[in-house]
Amino acid sequence: MTKYLEIGQIVNTFGIKGMIKIKPFTDDIKRFDKLKTVYIENKTARKEYEVEEVKYHKDMVLMKLKGINTPEEANLLRQSYLLVDREKEEPLEEGVYYIVDLIGLEVYTDEGQLLGEVEDIFNTGSNDVYVVKNELGKQILLPGIPDVLKDVNLDKKRITVHLIPGLM
Repeated sequence: MTKYLEIGQIVNTFGIKGMIKIKPFTDDIKRFDKLKTVYIENKTARKEYEVEEVKYHKDMVLMKLKGINTPEEANLLRQSYLLVDREKEEPLEEGVYYIVDLIGLEVYTDEGQLLGEVEDIFNTGSNDVYVVKNELGKQILLPGIPDVLKDVNLDKKRITVHLIPGLM
């Protein structure tokens, strides 16, 4: 399991005091209120920052980081990712998983047929969709609903699904 979890990407600056605008990668946008520190990661480095202020604008998070005081300084962080230390996060509810932990898991039908590996997961608004890719490169889209997802076993790196009519 990864030590850090991506919770958003810095997409722009906001205002004249060096705030950053973040596209969140989380179901619970209010989780940003609880953050004391975050890590900013780009292609070359990862640096820890203290969070001074959090605001919300539409579906975006606005954040003021200690030491970032001008739009020019904030602009240097654009396109970087916002990370948190997994060990400092509250435990997830049963049946809830971090996407990073599901990517790469093998997906089997409840009849034992290997469908492929989880390549991506995205949200459609009503539910998550699991993108499963087989060894030939063919993608299968599976809805993340209880009728389809029967078991997720992180220890065995395996997901068991039930294929309802119309999925394949």
